[in-house]
Amino acid sequence: MAKMRAVDAAVLVLEKEGVDCAFGVPGAAINPFYSALRARGSVRHILARHVEGASHMAEGYTRASAGNIGVCIGTSGPAGTDMITGLYSASADSIPILCITGQAPRARLDKEDFQAVDIAKIAAPVAKWAVTVMEPGLVPYVFQKAFHTMRSGRPGPVLVDLPIDVQLAEIEFDIDAYEPLEPYKPAATRAQAEKALAMLNASERPLIVAGGGIINANASDLLVEFAEIVGVPVIPTLMGWGTIPDDHRLMAGMCGLQTSHRYGNASLLASDFVFGIGNRWANRHTGNIPTYTEGRTFIHVDIEPTQIGRVFTPDFGIVSDAGAALQVFVEVATEWKAAGKLRDWTAWGDECRERKRTMLRKTHFDQVPLKPQRVYEEMNKAFDRDTCYVSTIGLSQIAGAQFLHVYKPRNWINCGQAGPLGWTLPAALGVRAADPDRPIVALSGDYDFQFMIEELAVGAQHKLPYLHVVVNNSYLGLIRQAQRGFNMDFEVSLAFDNINASGDAEAGYGVDHVAVAEGLGCKAIRVRSANEFQEAFNTAQTLMKEHQVPVVIEFILERVTNIAMGADINAVVEFEELAERGEDAPTATLALLD
Repeated sequence: MAKMRAVDAAVLVLEKEGVDCAFGVPGAAINPFYSALRARGSVRHILARHVEGASHMAEGYTRASAGNIGVCIGTSGPAGTDMITGLYSASADSIPILCITGQAPRARLDKEDFQAVDIAKIAAPVAKWAVTVMEPGLVPYVFQKAFHTMRSGRPGPVLVDLPIDVQLAEIEFDIDAYEPLEPYKPAATRAQAEKALAMLNASERPLIVAGGGIINANASDLLVEFAEIVGVPVIPTLMGWGTIPDDHRLMAGMCGLQTSHRYGNASLLASDFVFGIGNRWANRHTGNIPTYTEGRTFIHVDIEPTQIGRVFTPDFGIVSDAGAALQVFVEVATEWKAAGKLRDWTAWGDECRERKRTMLRKTHFDQVPLKPQRVYEEMNKAFDRDTCYVSTIGLSQIAGAQFLHVYKPRNWINCGQAGPLGWTLPAALGVRAADPDRPIVALSGDYDFQFMIEELAVGAQHKLPYLHVVVNNSYLGLIRQAQRGFNMDFEVSLAFDNINASGDAEAGYGVDHVAVAEGLGCKAIRVRSANEFQEAFNTAQTLMKEHQVPVVIEFILERVTNIAMGADINAVVEFEELAERGEDAPTATLALLD
């Protein structure tokens, strides 16, 4: 046993739990913890410009990693409340991050001290566990429980709040005797797997819906192996995109109201059996539940018992980690195939592939200002199979999911349920911190980009290069499109004549993103026409390598483009087809989309 401050013990525990990077902002109430970080020098610290930004950096770090957990740190009061959005985003998508906050001394907690707030109580609804540590001797064991909690069952975030006198108190602790706790993960049984395979065998037109739980379990290879053994097409959810490569013969497209493919929706509607693994039946995937479920049998595999039946009751539910379930599914399917017991779904797979070949949306437009579809077409040409895309919400993200291609797990980094504007930029920095080598392309509309644009300075200061594609129509595009249902276009335009804009800025488009990005220490390029694409992408890559900073490419879009979406998976409005016929889309179907 050794005598040390509680915060020194905490940092030793972080090391043992595999933490090698943290994001945060120092402050008076958390400075003891920072002194322990500095003394050890084992955990890289990246200084954010906003504590919410730090929480999203931690998210990006975890989402890009195959096991490491992102950490964000802030002082008392507003630093903790700034982290709430990150906690919510992480909780909603089953992402473990550790938020550490400073706090007023214990004796002052009920005295309305400066920046003293009950952050554990505030964070509780959006964290898997939130605690204020009141006894110094508990500090290392609270951190031990925090990591066990984050990794067990459905993963999720934890907040640990440390009063300053607790941080400074001396305790006895032996790090050499410390061992991380083994996480609890339920596992499917062979009997459950045999029942699931028997139900699958009874179907004629089955699909596998692959969710983000497969990525969390690092089980994408098992998913592809299972799909290939049984010969059943796969529809990944938005959070499961990349579990199977986009060009795999069994990848049948995504289904949903917005981030979906025409062929994915059509194949789901033509199916009679859906095998959901590690997914949660999110509403933007399912749309109207009766439409989604009618005439279909469902199996649902999820690590969290209360997810089974939460949205609708499946015909068979299995509580299991996705990786553990797929392992036993593969074993049983392999045996059944060798014994000739598996049904042949070749004809059904051919049907799905034909829809994938023919049911495509138009992307090749030459006009100026640019149509967004052309931007994504050119991105597919410019970026290779290893590219990791980072995005949050808006027409930019929806169109990205409709037109881009993802070939590997953790190469689509997206906050699926919460969708906070501003998330993309700090999350991309977290992805870069987690992986110094992979190609990273962030995708934002102009409003998402403006929300936390100050974090570009973090990328410049800490040498975190990545490419940020900004599609600029000077609108809150998704909200403008949703307002069609109310016959209005109200307070969603970002356009104004910027009297300070540089000579190259687009007149009337408002914020000069190129000037702001360069003022924050980064590089930026503006693109107006299709013949500039190749040079812009090549120049951006050169600038990133030369300067090791984020590089922004801003594409000037036409002000109004409606992206395909609808109120139900059988009623997605294809605006470009309507426009080519000289028709307008029905507005009522879009009224409640956002």
